[in-house]
Amino acid sequence: MMALPTPDTDSDWRDIRKVSPRRSLVLMALGAIIGLGVAGYALFAAKGTSTLVVPPEDVALVNQQPISRSDFLIQLQSLFSVDLAHSSPAERQKVLNDMIREELFVQRAKELDVAGADPDVRAAMVGAVEQEIAADAITSQPSDDKLRTFYQANRSRYASEGTMTVRDLVFPADRASEAATALKAGADADAVLARFGGHDSKRTRATEFYFAAKIHLGDRDFAVARALPNGGVSAPLSEADGTHLLYVAQNKPPVSMDFTQARDQVLADYRADAIARLRVGDEAFFRKRANILIARDLKP
Repeated sequence: MMALPTPDTDSDWRDIRKVSPRRSLVLMALGAIIGLGVAGYALFAAKGTSTLVVPPEDVALVNQQPISRSDFLIQLQSLFSVDLAHSSPAERQKVLNDMIREELFVQRAKELDVAGADPDVRAAMVGAVEQEIAADAITSQPSDDKLRTFYQANRSRYASEGTMTVRDLVFPADRASEAATALKAGADADAVLARFGGHDSKRTRATEFYFAAKIHLGDRDFAVARALPNGGVSAPLSEADGTHLLYVAQNKPPVSMDFTQARDQVLADYRADAIARLRVGDEAFFRKRANILIARDLKP
């Protein structure tokens, strides 16, 4: 091995114009020490690493999980109605101990996977995600032009609820036409029932909103009754239990609202529609990135 040259005098070390192996080794060692120091600081100061110092924005660290100072102040105000400057040491200690206890129990719940087993916790987590998805739609302020476009596309939603008073009268098949003629002539419904041997099916109950009448009459008979005016009588409707006549004593159809009247409802519906679309889109994204395995007997 070739021996390193040894300077005869200190002048070789001090003269930067000359190559000095001794000086080079010293500088290399110094650079390595500085580099290791910087790397060590970055490692221990990085987010997520353990630390023995509580950051100024927090009041405590529980297993390196921070308890924020802002949450501490809010809880102090909520529990004792005082701010930090006017609180006693006992009050501050009480709030801090409660928050540490809560964090310890939350961390233990995570270890036990409570969220995966408790229905209430699972429902709360689902609700939190849904609220996060809906946040943008809830806080958005759509222009009137957008709301008017939505209103025009969904005008049937924006009307007062219609009401009707309708009776479903049942007659023998051979008497129904005569009963209909009598009703159209203005005869009292109860008198017509007695005269022609009919009875009231009682499917409807006095004056009802349209949606209730539709439930009680069924889609077909409701459509017939809705088209009748006040005092109107339907054509005979054959059923297994006899021939039915729908007698409409009063029919008050829905009245459409203009945009100004309906604006608040339009805004609510616009946001609800936007939230529904966001949820569908996010659910599709979650499904796409997830690995979902379905039992063979439940596969479509």
